[in-house]
Amino acid sequence: MTIFSKLVSAKTCRAQVYVCSNYMRLQDEVNQVVIHELIHAFDDCRATNLDWGDCAQHACSQIRAGHLSGDCHFKRELLRGYTKTRGHEQECIRRRVLKSLSSNPNCAGSAAADAMEAVWDICYNDTRPFDRAP
Repeated sequence: MTIFSKLVSAKTCRAQVYVCSNYMRLQDEVNQVVIHELIHAFDDCRATNLDWGDCAQHACSQIRAGHLSGDCHFKRELLRGYTKTRGHEQECIRRRVLKSLSSNPNCAGSAAADAMEAVWDICYNDTRPFDRAP
């Protein structure tokens, strides 16, 4: 489950994606959330026993979804008030992964950051189902 403050609550559950929001104003925002959640759905389907309670597995899917969905495109970051130009994408993904993991009761304290760092390289470079990051 992914929760963005004031923006949207979205959930991937057994090949279904639910998006609920009364805050999104643009179709582009809806499209981006759906793409993000479809990456989670892909991960859910390809893993035989994906455990969303496991910090490392949760972090991996969030890293992939952030990287492959365009969540952290420079334009989106500017609209959020982040103006860093160099290295903004990975910094954004890390920030958003930690935000998502903070809602997981199994990822308290440093467990979230430790899990994210442990899986970062493998998950960031895993572009399936794409040949490369869009």
